[in-house]
Amino acid sequence: MHLTRLALTDFRSYASADVALQPGVTIFSGPNGEGKTNLVEAVGYAATLASHRVAHDAPLIRQGAERAIIRASTHGADRDALVEIELNPGRANRVRLNRVPLARPREVLGVLRTVLFAPEDLALVKGDPGERRRFLDDLLVAMAPRYAAVRADYDRVLRQRTALLKSAGRKSGTAGSRETVMSTLDVWDAHLARAGAELLVAREHLVNALRPHVEQAYSAVAGERGPATIDYRRSFGGESPDRSGDEEEPGHARRVSAAADALRAALAEVRDSELDRGVCLAGPHRDELELAVRGLPARGYASHGESWSLALALRLASFDLLRAGHEDPVLILDDVFAELDAGRRDRLAALVSKAEQVLVTAAVPADVPQVLAGARFSVSGGALVAADASQDHAG
Repeated sequence: MHLTRLALTDFRSYASADVALQPGVTIFSGPNGEGKTNLVEAVGYAATLASHRVAHDAPLIRQGAERAIIRASTHGADRDALVEIELNPGRANRVRLNRVPLARPREVLGVLRTVLFAPEDLALVKGDPGERRRFLDDLLVAMAPRYAAVRADYDRVLRQRTALLKSAGRKSGTAGSRETVMSTLDVWDAHLARAGAELLVAREHLVNALRPHVEQAYSAVAGERGPATIDYRRSFGGESPDRSGDEEEPGHARRVSAAADALRAALAEVRDSELDRGVCLAGPHRDELELAVRGLPARGYASHGESWSLALALRLASFDLLRAGHEDPVLILDDVFAELDAGRRDRLAALVSKAEQVLVTAAVPADVPQVLAGARFSVSGGALVAADASQDHAG
């Protein structure tokens, strides 16, 4: 799969931009602050309905504009597609696929698949556990879009159960009111356990599938330094994950049922503490993806270079999983080479050079290894200009 065209209207710094793309490598270069990252951010948004830079859509709208529009045309082995997204701050976004409006925006997930490398990836290793959970969930959705609904269902139940806990903590402790709260919590515990079990078992299966790819990619990027390992740790007890990675029935269904039972038991055990604190203390929202290098926790022990190698290994492993049995996702390298030493630059470039389509941004073109030679555009003042000057894609 590859992008054939990206068109933007009032997205970030672009009042208008329209660029035709080909398979292979495309490099967008120019000084910092001129809009290179805005281009690949739009590509990522068309694939995931989210930005890798901000949590909300408002910053994506050009200052003074009422809305922004992203259009991404793709070519695949089975079909061509046009994804159109209208970002409306304060209102529901609109999504069309092949010019047909979609009732639910998430129905477009999976049409365009991307793997994005960015300086923010260092947070996967050095940041809070939420960064690593988000990485797993984003990859789950990319591999199987149905998990977008599972993820949304869990988040909804978690918010409502947390609101009940906070409300219960503020109420007077009359016998009647406490009995009502306990009964209502029992219902929400069942909902949380059902949604949470499906999500965490899927994460565990994903980590099992990722593990050998991460180990191999880390060795390739770091230059045989390591080893690097990953493991999934639940926030509560229960059956240990099956490392065989069996996601077929009945094994998968059995593990989901066992995880739901374990989560319900854990919620019952911590209920008093939850009522005191007004927070939900067990569930996949508190689980951790544990990363280690040379047998030590990466967070706190890995060097800067080792942390970068591990972050890159997570993205490379994602690419390997997404392409297995399918078309290549679009690879995006957003100002990554400036963050790496020469050895890691060359090894990363060699690993990604065979992808069907690679989009690269760089402030200094010389930072991009020669193995990634391809089409080049200069980016300046909201305009894209082909390096050979034979084409001018104005914005």
